[in-house]
Amino acid sequence: MTFSLDRFTARWQRLGLRSAALALAGLAHAASAQSWPAKPVTLVVPFPPGGTTDVLARALGTALSKNLGQSVIVDNRPGAGATIGADAVAKAKPDGYTLLMGAVHHTIASSVYKKLPYDFQKDFAPITTVAVVPNVLVVQAATPANTVAELVTLIKAQPDKATFGSNGNGTAQHLIGAQFQAQTGAALTHIPYKGSGPLATDLLGGQILLSFDTITPVLPHIRSNKLRALAVTTSTRSPALPEVPTLEEAGLKGFNIGTWFGVLAPAATPKDIVVRLNTEMVKVIQSPEFVKRMEEIGAQPVGNKPEEMARQIKSETDKLADLVKAAKVVLE
Repeated sequence: MTFSLDRFTARWQRLGLRSAALALAGLAHAASAQSWPAKPVTLVVPFPPGGTTDVLARALGTALSKNLGQSVIVDNRPGAGATIGADAVAKAKPDGYTLLMGAVHHTIASSVYKKLPYDFQKDFAPITTVAVVPNVLVVQAATPANTVAELVTLIKAQPDKATFGSNGNGTAQHLIGAQFQAQTGAALTHIPYKGSGPLATDLLGGQILLSFDTITPVLPHIRSNKLRALAVTTSTRSPALPEVPTLEEAGLKGFNIGTWFGVLAPAATPKDIVVRLNTEMVKVIQSPEFVKRMEEIGAQPVGNKPEEMARQIKSETDKLADLVKAAKVVLE
């Protein structure tokens, strides 16, 4: 092969231009991250107003607005077990201006739905887990059952009438209901809602017998004696309802399902922006004001690092996939 100085020089000139272009792109990226946020940030909530996801998003958004110097707008996009809102964020421009208030429901959806338009572990960049909230088995106060055992007896006596509500197909409440039936042998008809708000309305009105919602939306009704809490679904009792036993204490061995909530961005969001978001959100989550607010609604604040949240999502996805398979919950 004949050596050509001109060809050699041209090649390195091209490489030099390419390196310069990459350097300029890197500078532009850094400048973009430093100037962020230059406009309001949208936090998508995949449920209607009134539920735990919405309450947490608004509490976080209000305080975060002050830290960022820009408004944080809560955008409710309910439907399809929280997957409609998630899909919208997965396909959004990865610039830090569109975020998702995600939850355990999204790790369940990965196993429940035969097809999803996104991959929850690949198409999102975790930012931080905001809080963990136990679920609680509640019935209307007039229901003639004061314990889980009495409720099971009541359900078995009227199998065609017993119903439980959830805030959507494929959500934690749906899976908890399926697990409850499997362990008790009590047949329940599942009634899915678009969120905790309409679910609580029908539960209070007697249209459904029970629900396994998170503590937050039902706590005021428990305290006003309109609903009766029979058990929490986690392995330990809730500080918000210390007198209420766990389902395991009520005889359902190994029952331990709760609900976590956290914020994610589209996967290609610049790392500098993800780090800034994490820093500002953790400041809010660890603040005395936010901790007090979480205590009021029965939530336990977290505020972890993005990589810790990513490990949590993987672990929960694997764990819940086994429960989904055992409960035979499959959706199109």
